[in-house]
Amino acid sequence: RTMNTTTAAALTGGILVLSLCFDPALADGDECRSEGELSYICGMNSPEDLVTIPGTKWVVASGFAGAVPLYLVDSEKKTWRNLYPGEEPVARQDLTTYGACPGSPDPNNMTGHGLNIRSKGDGLHSLYVVGHGEREAIEVFEMDTRGEDPAITWVGCVMTPEGMAANSVASLPDGSLIATIPLRNGVNINDIFNGAPSGAVYEWSPGDAGFSRIEGTEMPYANGVEVSADGKEFYIASSGLVKVIAFTITNPARLLRSTEMLSFIPDNLHWSGDGKLLTAGMELNDPVCGTVPLTAEFDFGVFMSCNRSFTAIAVDPASMAVTNLASSPSQQQFSNATMAIEVGSELWIGTFAGDRVAVFPTDD
Repeated sequence: RTMNTTTAAALTGGILVLSLCFDPALADGDECRSEGELSYICGMNSPEDLVTIPGTKWVVASGFAGAVPLYLVDSEKKTWRNLYPGEEPVARQDLTTYGACPGSPDPNNMTGHGLNIRSKGDGLHSLYVVGHGEREAIEVFEMDTRGEDPAITWVGCVMTPEGMAANSVASLPDGSLIATIPLRNGVNINDIFNGAPSGAVYEWSPGDAGFSRIEGTEMPYANGVEVSADGKEFYIASSGLVKVIAFTITNPARLLRSTEMLSFIPDNLHWSGDGKLLTAGMELNDPVCGTVPLTAEFDFGVFMSCNRSFTAIAVDPASMAVTNLASSPSQQQFSNATMAIEVGSELWIGTFAGDRVAVFPTDD
């Protein structure tokens, strides 16, 4: 495999980012062949998270490495383009809602991480992006899908406390946000299985000066987050606990229920069309890579450097029962799975270190 440079290892606000910096045009001789039932959409640099734009064929992918923080994917043609910054990035700050934001980010010094999208009606949507690079913030964009191609405008941000790196974000109908900060300052990602909380969940509402920690949510590596439709609960994929957990949406929060311990390390969370929580991740026990030690001996660099098998599941938020959606043995072309979303009759899987999105057919 030909890589653009070398494996990049950077400590960004307390989160260890170990992303393989691929040159998409050169990866594997520009091959994008299918492997069994898996097919690929190739060329994006570390598409870590994905969201569908409701009511359209479009998918937004975050770029966790390289120069493009946001990609736009045509789910029918399986093609993509640079969405942000694009040729001419547009900024129009909503000072009423995001008056505490210091202004638009440097679009050439930003990487995208977790994504969330919420419809505003009439073809307009709010896109929330966990941004790293020049600063640590939730960057907010307006997506306008009334034209032939979606248009994106930056409208505001919410800075994270103490410059800590967020991982995922979820929104409520009133514009409030819930974000996960998996590693508080001074904590290393290799410490997530030592039994101590490494981070927590934070909340922000319009008018607040910034995010505040939700008491009762301290845990090892709070990763993916989603909010119930009625706004009474939120759900966290804890990579350190290796579970999906339900909380009351109060401060302090109350732990309501959780899944059993999973066979893989869960990452991002997204809703399915039938009201299930979807997540995916790398298997703890792999016949080639070995078993991940859920102890202080854990080494993230070793974990992500081996192409592990991966699994995607659906979680019933009421019972926390788990249904397997897709699984794959180790693939030469794809590893470091992070999430799953439904796109039409397909299941799309993202990665934090790779050059493609994996696509599974579904039974629908």
